[in-house]
Amino acid sequence: MAFQIILNFALAFVWMFLSSNYTATGFIVGFILGIVLLVIMRRFFFARLYVFRVWAIIKLTVLFFKELILANIQVLKVVLKPKLDMQPAFFAYPTVLKEDWEITLLSSLITLTPGTVVVHVSDDAKTLFVHAIDISDVDDAIASIRDSFEKAILEVSKS
Repeated sequence: MAFQIILNFALAFVWMFLSSNYTATGFIVGFILGIVLLVIMRRFFFARLYVFRVWAIIKLTVLFFKELILANIQVLKVVLKPKLDMQPAFFAYPTVLKEDWEITLLSSLITLTPGTVVVHVSDDAKTLFVHAIDISDVDDAIASIRDSFEKAILEVSKS
């Protein structure tokens, strides 16, 4: 992936010099042409194109901000209710993530989302123990995390 990024920058600079256009616009045009050339030459690379990984990172970031806003609204509803009828719970979340950075990222995303906190990661790093401030169905919470954060992280780490 790093080789592809360096190659794309080199192609952008070569374009700037060949077109004698030493402006930011000339660099951006060269960078876009470099991406097109990398897509054309993609079968010569062993790894997936870095553009797809960058797109997956952007989608993960947008997903996190969406979940952050929705969780803030849910916590606000719980706090503003005249009668507190919360159902806090601890639950075990089994994960399929393998790498330490993936598990750390998932734990951070869960913890940064209001209303949930990862309190422990098992020794074999296969289970996260999560506390939720208000949860009615544990299976729905597990499915929600698996279908949103974990799926997006797997897409980012896919090679």
